[in-house]
Amino acid sequence: MADLPKTPLLDTVDTPQDLRKLAPAQLRQLADELRAETISAVGSTGGHLGSGLGVVELTVAIHYVFNTPDDRLIWDVGHQCYPHKILTGRRNRIRTIRQGGGLSGFTKRSESEFDPFGAAHSSTSISAALGFATANKLKGAPGKAIAVIGDGAMSAGMAYEAMNNAEAAGNRLIVILNDNDMSIAPPVGGLSAYLARLISSSEYLGLRSLARRVTQKVSRRLTAAAGKAEEFARGMATGGTLFEELGFYYVGPIDGHNLEHLIPVLENVRDAEQGPILVHVVTKKGKGYAPAEKAADKYHGVQKFDVITGAQAKAPPGPPAYTKVFADALLAEAERDATVCAITAAMPSGTGLDKFQAMFPERTFDVGIAEQHAVTFAAGLAAQGMRPFCAIYSTFLQRAYDQVVHDVAIQNLPVRFAIDRAGLVGADGATHAGSFDVTYLASLPNFVVMAAADEVELVHMTHTAALHDSGPIALRYPRGNGIGLELPKVPERLEIGKGRVVREGKKVAILSLGTRLAEALKAADTLEAKGLSTTVADLRFAKPLDEDLIRRLLTTHEVAVTIEEGAIGGLGAHVLTLASDTGLIDAGLKLRTMRLPDMFQDQDKPEKQYDEAGLNAAHIVDTVLKALRYNEAELADGVRA
Repeated sequence: MADLPKTPLLDTVDTPQDLRKLAPAQLRQLADELRAETISAVGSTGGHLGSGLGVVELTVAIHYVFNTPDDRLIWDVGHQCYPHKILTGRRNRIRTIRQGGGLSGFTKRSESEFDPFGAAHSSTSISAALGFATANKLKGAPGKAIAVIGDGAMSAGMAYEAMNNAEAAGNRLIVILNDNDMSIAPPVGGLSAYLARLISSSEYLGLRSLARRVTQKVSRRLTAAAGKAEEFARGMATGGTLFEELGFYYVGPIDGHNLEHLIPVLENVRDAEQGPILVHVVTKKGKGYAPAEKAADKYHGVQKFDVITGAQAKAPPGPPAYTKVFADALLAEAERDATVCAITAAMPSGTGLDKFQAMFPERTFDVGIAEQHAVTFAAGLAAQGMRPFCAIYSTFLQRAYDQVVHDVAIQNLPVRFAIDRAGLVGADGATHAGSFDVTYLASLPNFVVMAAADEVELVHMTHTAALHDSGPIALRYPRGNGIGLELPKVPERLEIGKGRVVREGKKVAILSLGTRLAEALKAADTLEAKGLSTTVADLRFAKPLDEDLIRRLLTTHEVAVTIEEGAIGGLGAHVLTLASDTGLIDAGLKLRTMRLPDMFQDQDKPEKQYDEAGLNAAHIVDTVLKALRYNEAELADGVRA
């Protein structure tokens, strides 16, 4: 007789409270349904896939064992949180993820009480969880804090800084190390699962506590010796001596996909008086979906895809991405100069340096999620005569700002910063937007800051940076594709601090920095059609400014507008300061600055984000007309043209 189809369980679970009503024997079916729902949802929207599939069972187990949201669950980075969102009241919106007006692709405090701490950058979870645990301790309030952190995120020093300070939190703090790549543990299986259950059990912990009290009565030396003996015995059997040295009680490794192993261990940990505790689980990225298991890197972040075949939707053919243009240009520089080397912080493919690594492995350094180290390491290379390119996303370079100031700028070392994802970034939203790099770099003495207007300029700027030896230099470029220009066979070395006039006019001057140049040219066409002769300049450099060009444009045009893909404090602020310092403002200058609004913009399509920011051609035209106090009727009549 054929087995009857099982009644779906996921439809009965809207929140973890519903989940806890299930019998343990039902959790395997629920996890399978949760995995299928995650695959289906991401197939229709795109987004992060492999990391979420790897923690399906862990997500089920944590919400089943712990009393979330009173127990605070903090996902490091947050890109693995899709199954978590499905189980915490957001299943009906999961197909809006990373879309305009939809769910965030990361944890977000304003979205749900089950997201107690927002994240999208790595290695913050233990520090935050320690804060929650300590606050509960100080207030005498119940509740655990559970941090789930991946082995990759453990390459960042901040995780260890937090662990080094965590002992005082006691059993209120639990760290779950999700080991899916680094293989820092011996093989998992029946024996390791048994050991994990044993050493997390109340019987073992009670015996351990009794032994400690007995030895303390005898002598301190015996207490220390016994503690070390027990610690290293467990370390030899399970791994984890490092975490013990940091003050954590180590449990594991255990199979992160085996609910029969996970549930009893997490229950023991929940009820233990010992703490803080680190639970080491071993998982597989993409678990349960064959295409993702076979190619975890390609299925980390995906476009929409066919669930049956795994085939991802391909973007229509078009110009190469800026990342590829930079990567190819840097390869050319490295072929010409053996001192050119490249550094990435765990983003070799995202920055295009995987190609560089394949060609020049000895000159490529992936330092892990350690941007601070990346910058100071680059400073050391530069001080010893190498030409390092530190390729880091704009949003991630923020993590190393003190090193940029202290180790690079003050010492005037020629580190080259290749700043990818400059400007707005679409579906990744506010946490990944490159909004601030011009502001935080152009304020530093000794720095040169360039912004590429198109792919040809990016090639020239990469070459310019390679040859620049008199101090630090940065080039910024956006996410996405170029505009389709033919790339130069021989790059040009740009004169530092010199812009270019792309279009000459008489009445209106548009001073552009970066890839808003295309919109500036569109705006110039519209203004010309209204009888307003318009100059368009690509300043190229936010620092040093082309003061001669700027003064000429400000003094020979009735109105000038600056435009940039960055926050307040960038190009516009520097041009205003120049105008103030040189007395141009006193001469009745009409100068307007256009920049990103003073807000964190949510995810959407990039073109919609820039429209919301007021940085498209129509906004430039409107800014000019308002500055001139013109209106459309007057221009149509030719009254003031």
